[in-house]
Amino acid sequence: MNTKLLRSVVAPLAALFALTGIVGCATTEHANTKSLLTQAGFHTLTPSTAKQKEVWALLPANKVERATVKGKTFYVFKDEAAGVAYVGHEVEYQRYRELAIQQKVAQDYYMAVEMDRMWAQGWYGAWGPRGLYW
Repeated sequence: MNTKLLRSVVAPLAALFALTGIVGCATTEHANTKSLLTQAGFHTLTPSTAKQKEVWALLPANKVERATVKGKTFYVFKDEAAGVAYVGHEVEYQRYRELAIQQKVAQDYYMAVEMDRMWAQGWYGAWGPRGLYW
């Protein structure tokens, strides 16, 4: 096959797959955050009044923000795609942080176990005992 033709076909496909992977990870992370917020006790609020819509429009998307109104602190996560905000207070926010840390520890533990399993099976790469040069 012609090299130029191959490059003209493969390069755009590779870029498309890379972009799909990046968007897929962002979507998964967004869904994970919403799940953790829900588990922590945050409730969803759809902006209905003009003032709520104005405040909602100013919030950054997909980020937990802290706000204080009339001496009360609360946390808001704007889900722009769904048109809602996840709202919680200090207790719910602390629970969200605990859940996120627990999840991170569990993921790190899983990765450590998988790496240990791979090491035990001799997956050292091309330079290791089962590689090309040993």
